[in-house]
Amino acid sequence: MPTTEYDVIVIGAGAVGENVADRAVQGGMRVALVEAELVGGECSYWACMPSKALLRAGDVVRAARHVDGASQAVTGEIDVAKVLARRDSFTSDWDDSGQVEWVRGAGIDLVRGHARFTAPKTLELTAPDGAVSTLTARHAVVVSTGSVALLPDIPGLAGATPWTSREATSAHAVPARFTVLGGGVVACELATAYASLGSAVTLVSRGELLANQEPFAGEAVAASLRDLGVTLHLGVSPTRVERRDDGSVLTTLPDGTAVESDEILVATGRLPRTGDLGLEALGLTPGDWLETDDTLRVLGADGSPHDGGWLYATGDVNHRALLTHQGKYQARAAGDVIAARAAGAPVVDRPWGRHAATADHRAVPQVTFTDPQVASIGLTAAAAEKAGVRIRVVDYEIGSVAGASVHTDGYAGTARMVVDEDRGVVVGATFVGADVQELLHSATVAVVGEVPLERLWHAVPSYPTISEVWLRLLETYGRDLSA
Repeated sequence: MPTTEYDVIVIGAGAVGENVADRAVQGGMRVALVEAELVGGECSYWACMPSKALLRAGDVVRAARHVDGASQAVTGEIDVAKVLARRDSFTSDWDDSGQVEWVRGAGIDLVRGHARFTAPKTLELTAPDGAVSTLTARHAVVVSTGSVALLPDIPGLAGATPWTSREATSAHAVPARFTVLGGGVVACELATAYASLGSAVTLVSRGELLANQEPFAGEAVAASLRDLGVTLHLGVSPTRVERRDDGSVLTTLPDGTAVESDEILVATGRLPRTGDLGLEALGLTPGDWLETDDTLRVLGADGSPHDGGWLYATGDVNHRALLTHQGKYQARAAGDVIAARAAGAPVVDRPWGRHAATADHRAVPQVTFTDPQVASIGLTAAAAEKAGVRIRVVDYEIGSVAGASVHTDGYAGTARMVVDEDRGVVVGATFVGADVQELLHSATVAVVGEVPLERLWHAVPSYPTISEVWLRLLETYGRDLSA
């Protein structure tokens, strides 16, 4: 069995794994990037990019219908075939040739196949043609295999061949009737997308929508989904799901309500893709999340780096923050610190140091591309109080800002700023409304930079833009910041 040695082996060539490999190569390392499916991973082909492509047409049409003059020009319906064709262009028709070219151009060795640990720093690789070889790492192995959809234990669900986000984002036909199980980001976004494309959508969630966000966010999204014609059943979980002989799906709710649909989507959470990596050879449990320190080294049961610290985990698989941009942030830290440790260079692993993924804890930005959009960073008011932070919460209606009135007739939205009263800094912000995603990075800089409110007052927003809401939030806060 042939054996090839590398400085670093990265398992999983999604956006996160690609970034780990690239940073390690830039640090002078010889790197193998192992992938069993498509180079580019979940985000490129079944998540971030295709889902946003499915959402965009409906978003644009609704935006135009809320501006007098433009609304009169919108006389037709969304062209579903064109939307799906545009989505296909984003995924390159699920052809990864372009991403393969980038990987090779970056000086990374791409290895196709499935990898399993057989010993520390040692992997058995099974190629697509069945050939078996061995890869060994001098310095580090990085697990960047991501996550898979969680299938809840609902009688009949597994046998009903439900869709996951993969099927929903790659479908080439829109079901006339569509049931969505879940109330998180994926469920809300895909319910919005399919309702916009003409499906009669029913969403069933055991809790409120977007439960980890500020309450007003989920309430606004729920109201919008109802306006789109989506039927919501909140606070309930199905008692049974059945795929009938005619291909339709029957979902039964606790009160006996029967929901009929042509397809059903499960969007109720994620599980780590670690079940078939041979983790047992390392004394770790297959199927578990891989807990890490802030330099992304996998931790053992005693809380110290596992087996001396050669094993790393980045992205969804470590359960720190299941977001592509956060995984890429971790990847940069991991690739750089692996190269630094191999060279005996200084490791800057203090909070906010270049080798520490500090933002994972209290500075995670996220946009939910529903209508209205929800953009948030840092702590919600409830999370801050739970953490023992003495806070003041400031809310402002975004529609009262001049820039919002220019943007959309009857603009409706809310901004919230959560202030740490003892330190005088923003620790959380949430914006709900049209196009608020472009407000988020300013809030991210304020939270990560721990910018004092007295200094933030001097960050003058341009007029007339929606960003003027920052000025109104500070004015509402009511403190004499110029003193």
